[in-house]
Amino acid sequence: MAALVKCRALFQPLRSQMNVISGVCRSDGVLHSFRLHSSDVKSADDLIVRYLDGDDSGIVVLGINRPQSKNAISKNLVTMMSEALESLKKDNEVRTVVLCSMVPGIFCAGADLKERAKMQQSEVGPFVTKARTLITELGTLPMPTIAAIDGAALGGGLEMALACDIRVAASSAKMGLVETKLAIIPGAGGTQRLPRTVGVSVAKELIFAARVLSGDEAKSLGLVNHAVEQNKTGDAAYLRALDLAREFIPQGPIAIRMAKLAINQGIEVDLKTGLAIEEACYAQVIPTKDRLEGLQAFKEKRPPRYKGE
Repeated sequence: MAALVKCRALFQPLRSQMNVISGVCRSDGVLHSFRLHSSDVKSADDLIVRYLDGDDSGIVVLGINRPQSKNAISKNLVTMMSEALESLKKDNEVRTVVLCSMVPGIFCAGADLKERAKMQQSEVGPFVTKARTLITELGTLPMPTIAAIDGAALGGGLEMALACDIRVAASSAKMGLVETKLAIIPGAGGTQRLPRTVGVSVAKELIFAARVLSGDEAKSLGLVNHAVEQNKTGDAAYLRALDLAREFIPQGPIAIRMAKLAINQGIEVDLKTGLAIEEACYAQVIPTKDRLEGLQAFKEKRPPRYKGE
């Protein structure tokens, strides 16, 4: 996240003057180029959307930006994220989405309880439904998604991370589904996604105890794919997530989308049905130009140039 934070500080004075800003910034000796869209102009925005350029073209970073509320999930954040996801799922040029925090030391503290306390009882149910729908939309994005957890991810914050394909956490990060402390249960997919990630009995223990895990503990349970030592700039998980996203970029984008679809749908059914789903997804890649380009590149012993066609 150093690249994002440093760039944000550098261009803060220009936010009110321009709708699109391009530039480069350096993090750990690596140049990151990017362009900031109109959704990134207001410093008060709860969500920062950044499309990386250059060698990182195809990577989109969604940065949660509510420092005053520890990135808690509010009505406005749900609306902004829903709009961003709707745009992303229609964009065939997007190869990978990285979800991270713009606020040091916190990924997402869960629901905005101060806002929730002001809601009428009749408003709570519809809001939870909208939040659940948002997290479902995140989970069904056609391209790979990576959650970079550089700080606390609690309640709905962890539920958002669970909806991503891959999770990377700083070893010092804290995460857990802690809703039972408030006499409620995880309401945005946690009771369903956590058992599918760590196993039923482990998930029950974690939810019943409202237990909070470190990044290292989460890695040992399979809750996160990678746990990395935090660095001085507080963005170690983000940088590891960016490295993973760069591993995905050279691969055939249609193939990756079809692989994700086959895995996500196949895991919900029996093996025979899953194999039929795989066959149907495989059929989608056979007529693509990318498949022919892959064969030609292999024959010519050169890197393939995939265009998503």
